[in-house]
Amino acid sequence: MRVFLDSSVMIAAFWGDHADHDRSLRVFAELNRQTGSCAMQSVTDVYAAMTALPIHLPPAPEQALLFVEGISERLTIISLTEAESINAIRDSADRHLAGGHVYDALVMASARKSGADIIYTWDPGHFRRIAPDLADRIRTPNRATDR
Repeated sequence: MRVFLDSSVMIAAFWGDHADHDRSLRVFAELNRQTGSCAMQSVTDVYAAMTALPIHLPPAPEQALLFVEGISERLTIISLTEAESINAIRDSADRHLAGGHVYDALVMASARKSGADIIYTWDPGHFRRIAPDLADRIRTPNRATDR
């Protein structure tokens, strides 16, 4: 079974005080490069989010880099080609998705490319709207369905 992780799951896995830390870490730790993947955009998002956490002392850039390196060691990172990226943006425009939704459309294009059986995120409703063709694969960690 192939699993694709959204950045929300990886951020929760690395941030020990996150409400969903335990479930996210369990999912992340069970994966390897043959069973797990994520989008290159999500790797960037993990670094950006971890270094800007709304806490007194967010992780230093060097610590966030260790998280990124951990992702790279454990998961297959899916990158889109130029054509795949343009097609995802075109689809976003056709569906009237605006603003930051295009970044999530790129993540879902990567999920589609990965061929994952399960796509884990902590915002399943949002991602089902972004990629309705993948709706039956999108769920939160440790829940078979989350509708």
